[in-house]
Amino acid sequence: MAGNFSSQHRPRVVRTLPALRRALGRWRARRETIALVPTMGALHPGHLALVRLAQRRADRVVVSIFVNPTQFAPHEDLKTYPRTFAADLVGLASVKTDLVWAPNLKAMYPVGFATRIVPEGPAKAGLEDAFRPHFFAGVATVVAKLLLQCTPDVAIFGEKDYQQLKVVTQLARDLDLATRILGAPTMREKDGLALSSRNRYLSASERKAAPTLYRVLMDCANKINGGESIDAVLAAGRAAITQAGLALEYFEARQAKTLAPLASVEAGPMRLLVAARIGATRLIDNVAV
Repeated sequence: MAGNFSSQHRPRVVRTLPALRRALGRWRARRETIALVPTMGALHPGHLALVRLAQRRADRVVVSIFVNPTQFAPHEDLKTYPRTFAADLVGLASVKTDLVWAPNLKAMYPVGFATRIVPEGPAKAGLEDAFRPHFFAGVATVVAKLLLQCTPDVAIFGEKDYQQLKVVTQLARDLDLATRILGAPTMREKDGLALSSRNRYLSASERKAAPTLYRVLMDCANKINGGESIDAVLAAGRAAITQAGLALEYFEARQAKTLAPLASVEAGPMRLLVAARIGATRLIDNVAV
C-alpha cells in the first residue's frame, strides 16, 4: 500500500494555526474555493468518498484529523478510539487531498480554554443526546472552531451521523457562518452495513448480525411508504432488532429537517433513525422514508 503513496500527491500536513492560515491565504489570494471534510481519523472508504464530493464542490480540499476529547463521556472509548494517521495519509494521498489540518490537543484547546457551545434544537431531539448527553456540546464546539479556523466555502458531513448533520447545519445558520453545510449519502458494505471506524471492533459473529439494522430500516421504510401504521411498523422493527441479538437504544421516526417526533407521513419528509449495541460496539444508522 505504501508503494502508492507518491510524494507527488502527498497532502501537505499542517499542525499550527499560523501554517494553516498561510496555506489558506495563498489559495484565497488566487480566488480558489475551499472545502473542509472534518474527521477524527481512522479513515475508511466513506471518508474518501466525502473528499471526492468535496473536490467536486471546491477548488481545494482540507481534511481535518483530530480526535476530539470533548465529545467523549468518561465511560466512552476515547483512549481506544483507533488512531491510524500514517494509513490515513496514504488514503488521502490516493484521492489527491490538498491539505491535512492535524492540530494537537494544545493547539485546539490551549491552557485556559473556557468557552463551550451548547446547542439546542435538533441537539435536544431525544436520540443521540438521550444516551450521550455531552456529545453535541463537544461536537458543536470543535466544529465551530474548525469552521472558523479553515473558513471553508463548504463543509461536508456524512449522513450516517444524521443528527450531527442537523446540529451542525443549525449551528452554521445560527452563528451566521458563511460556510455551506452539505450532507453526503451514507457509504455501505455490500450487505448494507454503514461504513464506520468502529466496525473494526466487531467480532466475526457480531459483523454477521450487524447488517440487521439496515435491513430493518429498509423494511420499515417500505412498509410506511406502503401505508402501514408508523407505530405498528416501529414496534415490529424494534422487536426484530432485539431478536437479532442487538441491544436497542432507540428506533424512531422523525421529521427529517427538525428531528421532531411525527405521527404521520403528512407531517413532512421522514427519517428513520436507529442506535444499538452489539457486543462492545455501538452502531447507528438511518434512512429516508
